[in-house]
Amino acid sequence: MRNITLKNGIEMPLLGFGVLQIKNQEKCEQYVKEAVEIGYRMFDTAAAYGNERAVGNALKKVIEDGIVRRDELFVITKLWIKDAGETAAEIAFEESRKKLQLDYIDLYLVHQPYNDYYGAWRALEKLYQKGKIRAIGVSNFSAERLTDLCLNSRIRPMVNQIEMHPFYHQDQAIRTMRELGVQPQAWAPLCEGMKNIFSNKVLEKIGKRYGKSAAQTALRWNLDRQVSIVTKSTRLDHMREDFDIWDFSLSQSDRKLMDQLDLGYSEILDYGNPNIAKLFIQKKICREIEKDV
Repeated sequence: MRNITLKNGIEMPLLGFGVLQIKNQEKCEQYVKEAVEIGYRMFDTAAAYGNERAVGNALKKVIEDGIVRRDELFVITKLWIKDAGETAAEIAFEESRKKLQLDYIDLYLVHQPYNDYYGAWRALEKLYQKGKIRAIGVSNFSAERLTDLCLNSRIRPMVNQIEMHPFYHQDQAIRTMRELGVQPQAWAPLCEGMKNIFSNKVLEKIGKRYGKSAAQTALRWNLDRQVSIVTKSTRLDHMREDFDIWDFSLSQSDRKLMDQLDLGYSEILDYGNPNIAKLFIQKKICREIEKDV
């Protein structure tokens, strides 16, 4: 595992294991334990996923069994829209921390750029200064919303977790983050399996040069851009495959070949579409997430 240093000096792994849409709590515990045994040290969950307690149970078990120390783990969770607001965010954080059974959270993110996220951010700043969170950040913030928050807060976000994969490069978003000192982190780095990514001819051709699969090539591409990534799989062989990406790096010419794959827009969640905001705020998307978990 390799790390990247956030602007506050905290080291964060470049690769993490996510648990979105893992419905069964016992299975979630199992997958997290298996991921630890494979070598994953960063784990990404959220209040909206409904499985923070399962993640906490798994991590508590592997710590008690001596497989890993707490200080070797990097745990991420997120604040949901309904709890955006200064007082509500502090209460929601404490609920998440208790479910995860941890003394502190490594990275706490404002999950969506909706509702009173400024009030939520003030709460995160206070929790960070009290030492209850090692790093604070946001998720799904566009370049302009991120810039506005950075320029109007005492403590700037340290991470912005957004959709990034070979079909959606987000180059401008990354440039903005670099200028602001915010570390990019990718969710859906494999495009949630869409667009036949696992059999994409360009990715297969590049990967063949390194003895790697299309999926491994896609993941390595983001790492080579110094973008932290969060993957998810419920199959042990795929979890191992996703982790086996540290022994190669793409050449400059291969990275240029990847440029032809960029569509320039999302086919998962288009945050530029006002209807997405309406669906989130009206809890229609939230209900779908809760169904999944």
